[in-house]
Amino acid sequence: MPTRMIKSIFFTRFHPEKGSRVLHQVPEGSITPSASPSALKQPLFHFPSVSDYIIPRQEFCDRLVTTCTNRCRVVGYPVCIKGEGRYNRNEFIFNFALVLDEDAADWGSYASVVRKLGRLLRALEEQGGFLSREEDPRMFEDDEDDGLGWKEQGQTESQTDDDEEREYTHFNTWKSKPSGNGGKVYALCEMILEDLNNYCECMIPIDDSNTINLKLFPTHLPPAPIFAWHVPLLTIDLSSFSSTTISSDLTLTRILPYIDGTRSVSHLSQLADTDLSLTRKAVQHLVYYGCVILLDIFHFNAIYAPTAEIYDFITDQSLQEECARYVRIPHISLAHGARHERKTLAARNVLAEDGGNEAAAVDADRYRVPKEHLVKLYTSLKQGLTLRNWVLENFELLTCVDVRRFITFGVIKGFLYRVHKYAIATSSGVAGFEEERRREVLVKPHEGEGVAYGSDVSRELPLARYLDGLHSFDEICTELRMNEKDVLERVKGFGEVQIIHR
Repeated sequence: MPTRMIKSIFFTRFHPEKGSRVLHQVPEGSITPSASPSALKQPLFHFPSVSDYIIPRQEFCDRLVTTCTNRCRVVGYPVCIKGEGRYNRNEFIFNFALVLDEDAADWGSYASVVRKLGRLLRALEEQGGFLSREEDPRMFEDDEDDGLGWKEQGQTESQTDDDEEREYTHFNTWKSKPSGNGGKVYALCEMILEDLNNYCECMIPIDDSNTINLKLFPTHLPPAPIFAWHVPLLTIDLSSFSSTTISSDLTLTRILPYIDGTRSVSHLSQLADTDLSLTRKAVQHLVYYGCVILLDIFHFNAIYAPTAEIYDFITDQSLQEECARYVRIPHISLAHGARHERKTLAARNVLAEDGGNEAAAVDADRYRVPKEHLVKLYTSLKQGLTLRNWVLENFELLTCVDVRRFITFGVIKGFLYRVHKYAIATSSGVAGFEEERRREVLVKPHEGEGVAYGSDVSRELPLARYLDGLHSFDEICTELRMNEKDVLERVKGFGEVQIIHR
């Protein structure tokens, strides 16, 4: 949540004779002109032009009302309280509004605060006249200087600069404000503005039995669609959460034990015996709350290349140290042939699933991965070089490096990207398209029948739809439940098909 996002906060109320009047504003002069030495030179917008939206007709009261003017967004919650014999015209209409930037992306979180504040002030007014009892008739005297019927409140000329800049606690501030001239309401404006801008929350005691608690909750953009070939990787330890929080979602409870950064969403659905669509939604919730990030399916036929951000890795010593701790594995000698090589590969697989406990089992100094090796390894990745060939070329440097975690680290930090493989059928493959369509008709199940994944029929599903250069091999292999070698063999039946990497 960005700081200092609230530009102004003000309290306005409808006077039976004078109309809409701003009684309190923070900072001074932000809504209507003020003679205070600390006031802004000019208001953020012209208040009379939008006063009908700040204090609207009764049909719009007790509703959230927003209006935009002069590149500002005014968010208010006008309240109308009926009170026979208690108020003039038997009603009390007020609004406690915030002023934000018009293009504020997360203004919705502020809207909930304004709505809650309006309801709280309604309750305080109904209980003991919190707002109306502190009004001074002089507030509504016409001011010849500004012509807006508003007179400066909340700060007298006798106040010094030291008083304006002093630090205070909520309780002492609340007690130090004068009871007359709207002091408590003005102090409320000051504390809400300061705390929400600096801490995104505030707790203000009103009296022995009432406290105003407000909090700005960050709003997240909707997560991107989750597909079956995405690989979720946990970024937090979910064991710290209560069991009731996780057990409320049955699908999430079943798939969590299988999320290890190597299994795709489709694979998770199979292992947990859950519906694929529900599994995708569960992973989407985890992405929304920042619990997981999405990776590509890792295999040694894939191609990875560095991005422009590789410069940050080369120059950042702390990032290199973090990488060395993340990717290292205990050294196992490879000098005695294939038997030891198999042991090394097995050890790497075990450690990849271990989740980082190797740091406690080995001596950090003895098995430290040199930083210059990491830089050389990352910069040697390039277009056209498969991960398998890259490992063979740099086998000596990879002795103490977990290849999968090495690649994952670069992708997570953003200085490494996956080069995907796509297939495009040319004009000479039209005959193959037609043959594939006829095959689709022949194997298409009858109405109401399903096709089981992994069956021979499912393997005959049309491949032609994927040969337009828009579907990666990860998607094709996952959708058709085939490995890349089998897909390439089937692609040959379409005539001239170009394989591109991008």
